[in-house]
Parts: sequence; C-alpha cells; structure tokens
Amino acid sequence: MTSFFKTAALARTNGAALVHPPLPFARADEGAQVVRFPIAPRRGLDAARVGVISNPRSRRNQQGNPVHRCAGATPGMLVTEPTTKEALTEALADFAARGVELVVVDGGDGTVRDVLSAAPAAFGAAMPPIAVIPSGKTNALALDLGIPWDWSASDAQAALAAGRLETRQPVEITGENGTTLRGFLFGASAFVRATDLAQRTHDIGAFGGVAVGLSVLGAVLQTMFAGAGNAWRAGERVRITDMADATTREHDLYLLLGSTLRRLPIGLKPLGRPGEGLNILAVEAPPRLLPLAVPAILAGREGGWLARAGYHHRHDAPHSRLTLPGGFVLDGESYAGGVYEVRAGEPITFVTP
Repeated sequence: MTSFFKTAALARTNGAALVHPPLPFARADEGAQVVRFPIAPRRGLDAARVGVISNPRSRRNQQGNPVHRCAGATPGMLVTEPTTKEALTEALADFAARGVELVVVDGGDGTVRDVLSAAPAAFGAAMPPIAVIPSGKTNALALDLGIPWDWSASDAQAALAAGRLETRQPVEITGENGTTLRGFLFGASAFVRATDLAQRTHDIGAFGGVAVGLSVLGAVLQTMFAGAGNAWRAGERVRITDMADATTREHDLYLLLGSTLRRLPIGLKPLGRPGEGLNILAVEAPPRLLPLAVPAILAGREGGWLARAGYHHRHDAPHSRLTLPGGFVLDGESYAGGVYEVRAGEPITFVTP
C-alpha cells in the first residue's frame, strides 16, 4: 500500500457521471422559487452587504431556532430560503449581482456543501467570505471553525468588520460530466455503510457527536462479528490513478476517508496529525487487529505497527482519481458509484468568532 500514499490518486472508468441528489431542504412538489423576507434598511447598518441562505428543513430550524428565524438576520440583509437546486443557483446569482460581500449559510454540513458547490458559478474567482450558522444534524465545519451554536448573521457581520477570518480548502470531487462538489468530509467503502448507520441514529433522535459515536461503534461491531464473506470485511476494489504520471494501481480497501478539516467531532483523530490540504486514511481489506487498531486510530496514532497492519495515512494528498464501485459520501450525502477526480480545492475564506 505504500505506493497508494505516494500517489494518493483517483481513477476514472465507464463514463460515470456525478449525480446530484435533491438538496437536503428540497421537496419534489416544490417549484424553483426563492422566498424573500423584505427587511427595511436601518440607519447605522454596517457597510458590508450580507446575503443569508437559510435552510428551513435543517434540524434546528425545523424545531424553531432558539436564536431566531433565518440566522438572526437584521434589517438590510438579503434573506432567502431556496427549496431546490435551481432556486439556490438563482439566489446566489442574485447575491452576486447585488454585490453581496458576506454569504451566511444557515444549515448543516449538507447545506454548506450545496452552497459551496453552486457558488463558483455565481461569483467566479471573487467568492465573498462565508459564515456558517450551525443548524443541521451534523455541523463538522462549524465545529472546526469554532462557531458557537447560538451564532447569528449579525454576529458574523460584526466579525467580518473586525477581520476575524480563517481559510479552509474544500475537498473537490468532480464527475465525468464535469460537475464538481465541494465539501469537507469524504469517505468510501465502509464509510458509506457507516453513514447509513448514522442516518438510522438520526431516526432515533441521536445527532452530532452522539450520532458519530454510535455509528463508529456500530461499524466496528458489524465488522468484528461478520463472516469472511461479509461486505464490511471484504471492502471494495478501488482503482487509483496518479494524475501527475498516469500510474494506475488497484487495492482492496475496507475504508477510505479524507478531509481538509483540522478538528473532527467528539475529538476523534482518524486522519492522524492535522495538516494542510487533503488528509487521507486508507485501510486495507480485510482489516487486521481491529480491536487494537480502532482506539489507536481514533486517538490520532499513525505509522509504525498500524501501517504494517494495513492502516495508512497520507497528508496533503495530491490531485488524483478514484474508481469507486460502491459510491462515496460527502458531508453526509451518498453519491453513486463511478469514477471521480478528487483534490483539495482553492482556499475559501470563512468568518469566525
């Protein structure tokens, strides 16, 4: 497996295309419309122009956001609640035309992914700073940026004026049709199955760190007590191509996990030491010494006996291609199997407390 971490590459095959599921806040019976809340201008409003994308179906917004509706937007802000991909595209184009200087995303990781994936078409290279209001089932990016649960759009506006900014590189995943997704936590093979377990924990009322803990425990138990032919243990054959020299290799992987975040929920450190760019963990199938390896991996250990047992880390992985028969997950959403290019994208500026 050493060659995999020298290339950190991804492969393409069979003309697979990136397939977008509906937006997490979309309903099939709703048209592409943007709901606007007219807010009268107020004297003394900061000069920054603020546009708010609010997801009415994010968990906290459905329950009644304890701060207030639409991320605590104040008079003068342009507020939208798009309910389809088309409406989101329209809203961002409108923001760009109006010269919006701060985009506030009120939702979870899936909402952030959808906004960041659509925003380049509207703003091009002139992407404004992004602020995240953690309102979803999972809010890993907000956790990484140190965003409190009760942050509001007005807080973000003040933070921007004070120059409190950080950058993060998104994980960019491009299908053969040229469509690119931008998110922060990517996984394949066992990670796809573990995400399905996490969705089930949401159904029983577990969210955030609790859901992460239960899904990790469930995945380990499924693997440890599975038979030799079980899909958890067998993993999947992943073809890896180095984009620099076109070298292609194939590996049976139990787990493939990648992220550009520096801090993950409940203190887990499966990617080892935090580093710039795209950090990767790949686990050979079938996984060896799992009861010993899992605690060590989650605590941030890497190399040594773990590498010899088939648990490999790579930091700042380069642009590469993957053939993923079982599909992948990006920020909680599952996508169809196929061939995808994966890279760390250009840094995005985020407003922080």
